[in-house]
Amino acid sequence: MIASALDPYVSAWFDAILRFLHVVSAIAWIGASFYFVALDSKLRPPTRREDADEGVGGEVWEVHGGGFYRVHKFRVAPRVLPEELQWFKWEAYTTWASGFALLVVLYYLDASTYLVDPRVADLTDVEAVALSFGGLLLAWAVYDLLLRFVPDEDVAAAAIVGLTALAAWGASELFAPRAAWLQVGAMLGTIMAANVFFSIIPAHRGLIAAKEEGLEPDPRPALDAKRRSVHNNYLTLPVLVTMLAGHAPFLYAHSHAWLILLALMAIAAWVRLFFNLRHTGRTRPGILLVAAVALLALAIALDPDEGGGDKAAGGGGGKAVAFATVRSIVDARCVTCHSGAAAPAGIRLDDDAVLRARAALVRTVVSTGAMPLGNQTGMTDDERATVVAWVDQGSAAK
Repeated sequence: MIASALDPYVSAWFDAILRFLHVVSAIAWIGASFYFVALDSKLRPPTRREDADEGVGGEVWEVHGGGFYRVHKFRVAPRVLPEELQWFKWEAYTTWASGFALLVVLYYLDASTYLVDPRVADLTDVEAVALSFGGLLLAWAVYDLLLRFVPDEDVAAAAIVGLTALAAWGASELFAPRAAWLQVGAMLGTIMAANVFFSIIPAHRGLIAAKEEGLEPDPRPALDAKRRSVHNNYLTLPVLVTMLAGHAPFLYAHSHAWLILLALMAIAAWVRLFFNLRHTGRTRPGILLVAAVALLALAIALDPDEGGGDKAAGGGGGKAVAFATVRSIVDARCVTCHSGAAAPAGIRLDDDAVLRARAALVRTVVSTGAMPLGNQTGMTDDERATVVAWVDQGSAAK
């Protein structure tokens, strides 16, 4: 069994600092990805003959921050390298490193609470951590081999979608619900960062080395880097879906959570397509309409009141549930964490008023099994059904 060696207070500080670093660096990385894809899409042939003779393949005029910018992109490389080049790599490295550190601090060091769920798979903490870390390495290895041996972009894209679906299903069969979604996001994020480290940056270094030696650069590594950069661009929003999933237990704890994840990731990538096309001057509002309709259809399909979603079974029956009964269940199973000023999300379930006011949320996390985390307090199915029945009977408002 892996037990966290960190004091809870120290762990909380690591959590806060690493989250901030992860979010800030991710903003910088995603912003750079969005900008350069948009920049490439808007490039036009140079207007001046001398620029074309210098090797410029495209240019674009931009206005921002009260000034005008004229950006040139060379077909391969300039005749003479400048003394200083602006690199775009640390955003990617910092995002992955901080994200992995969070994975270690929050999930690996407390695997029995956050990573392992006996109702999903009978794994020890060590086994779960090994499978999770191994999944990160496997994701990159499979993706890299795929791109090396499958030059056709349509075939490669279809394979990536299929492998992502396999990863989502596999994670749902191994890890706790919230951890399963995060695992898929971490696998895709690892692919993205590895693309930068093993392909994109080495291609840049190859171009520079060739120019410094007076040789004509080989364009093939640069073309592969461009291909992977575009993949990274389309993976940004799907990865964000998994990163923010912790705030949506009604989704990640659903019995068909892996299919829901795939649907949301597909919608996110579809939305990214709209913006990438728009950058080329092809505005397709129908893409956003399809995304909105798909999202609405998913919401309707998952609505428990419409026959979708998951409902707890047993226990409650048609008999009215007394508040005192629910109070005793919550005290035994939930108040261990949800009490005092440090209660997660400020939800103090030791307060009767808060319990009644947050009844709908309590119903969702209890019925889906999202809470208690890892079911550490041993909430039974009958207890879950009793809480659900209490809310459904409208007793929370009384």
